[in-house]
Amino acid sequence: MSKYWSDKVKNIEPYVPGEQPKDRKFIKLNTNENPYPPSIKVLNAITKATGESLRLYPDPEGESLRNTIAKYYNLEPSQVFLGNGSDEVLAFSFLAFFNPGDTIVFPQITYSFYEVYASIFGVNYRTIPLDNEFNIPLEGFFIENDGVIFANPNAPTGKALPLKDIRTILEKNAGRVVIVDEAYVDFGGESSVELINEFDNLLVITTLSKSRALAGLRVGFAMGNKDLIEGLNRVKNSINSYTLDRLALAGAEEAIKDDEYFNEIRGRIVQTRERVTKKLLDLGFRVIESKTNFVFISHPAIKGLQLFEKLREKGILVRHFNKPGIENYLRVSIGTDEEMEFFCEKIKEILEMFD
Repeated sequence: MSKYWSDKVKNIEPYVPGEQPKDRKFIKLNTNENPYPPSIKVLNAITKATGESLRLYPDPEGESLRNTIAKYYNLEPSQVFLGNGSDEVLAFSFLAFFNPGDTIVFPQITYSFYEVYASIFGVNYRTIPLDNEFNIPLEGFFIENDGVIFANPNAPTGKALPLKDIRTILEKNAGRVVIVDEAYVDFGGESSVELINEFDNLLVITTLSKSRALAGLRVGFAMGNKDLIEGLNRVKNSINSYTLDRLALAGAEEAIKDDEYFNEIRGRIVQTRERVTKKLLDLGFRVIESKTNFVFISHPAIKGLQLFEKLREKGILVRHFNKPGIENYLRVSIGTDEEMEFFCEKIKEILEMFD
């Protein structure tokens, strides 16, 4: 621990990203990346944007991209905010909408960055225990609070709340900001975007990292009423006015426009997910119903950490969370059909060792 660190830095527990191997070849099923390449239209746009203009700052408002997103979601450009990945947008949201000492609510098992941001910004939180099926009891969102945040579909469980439940959460939290993190919604969930013009307390945050195959470009955005968006802009312009570079702006715009390719690759991922789910169930696994590009699994004959380690020995990376309630589960990203066939073969080999 450095003597130069602030008290805040000394006491936070940073988010730990999934392993990015450098020393050997692995099949990476641990970071929920898209197994397919970006649209060729995206790559062409980025290539075209690479030139002498890189000496100039990008558009700090990202006007063209915001217009494209607004058109796609039937919103106004003033209802769209751009950020360097959805994680940055989430961080800005904590600063924009929650005061130090406020108490917010989120599920007990969810994206661990929420706890990190709460710690950084001095925000208290209460967590909602999930039931035995990893469902989030709605009444947990109805307690006294200063704000609500949840991922839908949830991570790492993959379970999704229907739109009618989100409507209820919004109604019960009138006057308080409700943030819905929709990083995985394109793989089977119901988006809350259609509720934005009905509820002024709704902020929807999403990313191009997953379903648009652009994790390396770092583009996220928020959608909500213009007052919420203005709050985010006030934070952004107090920290970094240029959150997206020229290449990211150009590539992201084409990714939104190429709906045909978007639907093709997310459809393939969903089909692979369903096939893998059936195979794992046949092997005796418990597989939580997923509306994401990953599955959350456990097996009664082998502990989660053991299975994680055995898979790593066989060249497959998955995600293990050493946390109460999910310590015997693994989160497995959906790869290509070939990768998932290899995964299932190695799973069978490992299970035979424990017979």
